[in-house]
Order: sequence, then C-alpha cells, then structure tokens
Amino acid sequence: MLLSPADERMLAGEEGPAVRSALELLVRYGELMGAERLIDTDNVCGANLFGPRHARVLGTTDPAALFSRFSLDLDETVDVPPFRAHSCQLIGPRDRDQWDLQGIAPSDAAAMDDSERYLADKGVDLLSTCTPYQVGNVPRFGEHCAWMESSAVVYINSVLGARTNTEGRESSAASMLTGRTPYCGYHLDAHRRATHLVEVRHPVVTTEDWNVLGYWVGERVQDAVPVLTGPGLAGSAPTPVQLKQFGAAAASSGDVEMYHLPGVTPEARTVEQALAGREPAEVSVFDADARRETVASLCRTATDREVDFVMIGCPHASLEQVREVAGLLEGRRLADSTALWVFTPRALREVAERHGHVAAIEKAGGRVLSDTCPAIGQFLPPGTRVFATDSAKQAHYLPAITGVQGWFGGVRTCVTAALEGRWPDA
Repeated sequence: MLLSPADERMLAGEEGPAVRSALELLVRYGELMGAERLIDTDNVCGANLFGPRHARVLGTTDPAALFSRFSLDLDETVDVPPFRAHSCQLIGPRDRDQWDLQGIAPSDAAAMDDSERYLADKGVDLLSTCTPYQVGNVPRFGEHCAWMESSAVVYINSVLGARTNTEGRESSAASMLTGRTPYCGYHLDAHRRATHLVEVRHPVVTTEDWNVLGYWVGERVQDAVPVLTGPGLAGSAPTPVQLKQFGAAAASSGDVEMYHLPGVTPEARTVEQALAGREPAEVSVFDADARRETVASLCRTATDREVDFVMIGCPHASLEQVREVAGLLEGRRLADSTALWVFTPRALREVAERHGHVAAIEKAGGRVLSDTCPAIGQFLPPGTRVFATDSAKQAHYLPAITGVQGWFGGVRTCVTAALEGRWPDA
C-alpha cells in the first residue's frame, strides 16, 4: 500500500502507540480490501460505548481498557489522544435516562456513564442514534466518511451521495484516531454504479410499502447495487422516512449499501446513467405476488395473535413518526397486556416532549426511549413472547436475537394491536 509521509510518521509511532496501532489496523484492512492507498476522512461514526457484556469478558469496567481491547484490538491498554477526525457515537446498549426500564443494574449504568465521559473527553459527539443524519451529522455530497450501521451507510451513500463502506468497530475507531480510511469499495466511482435492475410493477405508496419493497430487493440483489424503475413508483416521490425504511430493510435481508432511484437519489437521473451504459446483471420484477410473499416472510415467525409488545422506531423514528403515533393514541389507552415503546434520537425526543407528543404517548400507557433499541440492547418488556413492529429490519432481527414471535405491518396496524392487545386476523 502506498502511504503518505503523514501515514509513515503515524506508523513509526511519532503520535503515540494508539495512533500507530490504528494506522497498522487500517493498513491490514486496506490490503485485504485491495486498497492502493488511504484517504482523508473527517466524518466517522462508530460504536464505542461498552456495556456489561464487554466488561464481563474483559473483567474490568475501565473505559480505556475496553476501548483498547474492543476498538483497537489490542491486548494492552494504551493512552488514547483526542480523536483527529470529527467522530460520532452511534446507537448503544442503553437509554441514558430510562435504563431501569431495561433491567440494567445501577452499577452497570454508572459504568456506561464512565464510558460516555471517556468518549466525550476524546471529542466524540454523543448523538447515540442509528440515524445521525436526523440530528445534525449530514455528510456533504461526495464526502468520504467512515461509518458503521448498515441502515445509515445505505442512506448516506444513496440519498445524500456521500461515500462510505460499512465499517466495523475497529476500523471506524482507527479512522477516528488517524483521520484516514482505505480508498476502496464505495469510495470509488466504479463500485457506485448500478449492477441490477428492479422493475416495480405493484404500487409503492406508503411507508409500509417501502419497507416491504426494500426487504424484497435486499433478498434479490444481496450485496449488489440496484436501480429501481417502473409504474409502481409513479406519483409522489418517497419521503426521507420512506427512504430510511427502504434502505434499512434492503440492508437487512441482503447487504445493500447503495441503490439508485432516478430522479430521487442524486447520482443518476436516469436508469441508463445509473448503469453507466452496461446491461444489468439481472432484472427482477416486484409485483403483487412478490409483495404478498414478502409480507408473509416478514411474519413467518408469528403464530399467536395475542401481542405482548409493540415496537416503533427502527431505524430511530423521525419527529413525524413520533407525532403520528401520538395522534393515533390520542384519547385512548393501551391494552393492559401490551407494552408500546417508541424509539427516537435523544435530540428529537426532547423536541417531541416540547410538542406534547411524548406526554400523549405516555398518557396512553406507552414509552418513548432513546439511545438504543431492543435488538442492539437485547432487551424486551418482561414476559414478551409476541411482538409487533412497523420495521422490516426489526422484524428480521429481533425474533432471531431474542426468540420471540414477530408480526410486521403499518404503524396504524401496530398501534391498533397495542390498543387491542391482539394482531388483527388476516
């Protein structure tokens, strides 16, 4: 790999052992990825807030030791200087204010407070969300980033036209320390061109529709780059929320890190431009049968209709989504047997509080949480056997992680299930 003079100095240890180890890690990673060189980045999002599971493995709650071991892959604890790149903390294992609802012990909560302070001292912005672009970190078109979190990666690559691969904890931490990332994958023009064509024949209008389409597309193309066209997309352009949900679903059933919607996403105005003059490797058709089969697949783990838990907000809900839930609950009360939790970025939760949306949800018996989600934190209301969600991503992951049954549907259907304690009959 061709290294710059600054890279060589970091590799020689002139900026300390942590930076040297970070550069070594990036070089190994880049060589495996076929990168010829590293490039500058000043926008890194990683997950370096450690919880009790990490502490038990290492036998300590010391944030410096946990960062050295799990973020830098070191056996020794090293002194870590302030991060060179603009860095953000992604979603973590707990709600900072409502950790008791998750069953977290006070000592574990205190240890996670220490971990947050450690990161803040290094210069990390504690956004604590899977959707940093909703709360201030909006990368520029063409900006080279180093982000974790599959739903955020596909969003900024596709909707914003920024450039990132799906990084891991170690590679993103190394980029925070060095301001460098391997020049490969979706940083390169050649890898951002569409490879597969999806013809959408069934109408895609609602957010539920976009979830279903995304899940179907991910299963079809896996880690390829699709371009979507067809009469089913006619009408109004998808909203940012719908694009958020579509990309998250496609990155869950497959490994989609970028897609093109000509006239909506910024890098291709036409199908031909997205394909860069090439024939697609495969053409797939999304029709009524495909939609029906995908919904059935998303509900494949569910057999019982008595719903214990309804989860809204994966990826973290926008203010509009929180407002919608509050409106559906107005003047009503959840079933005694059913919990409803809405997840949103902490910054948006504060806005939702000022608007009265949080109070409306809580008055109905629900809760609004931040900083985490059931899949990342691996927690559920006690006794949960059956849950429902408006997120294809959460319907994909939570049954596999926790062993619960899962129903998928639109937000209105999910809220109705929380009010009645039962998923509607087909």
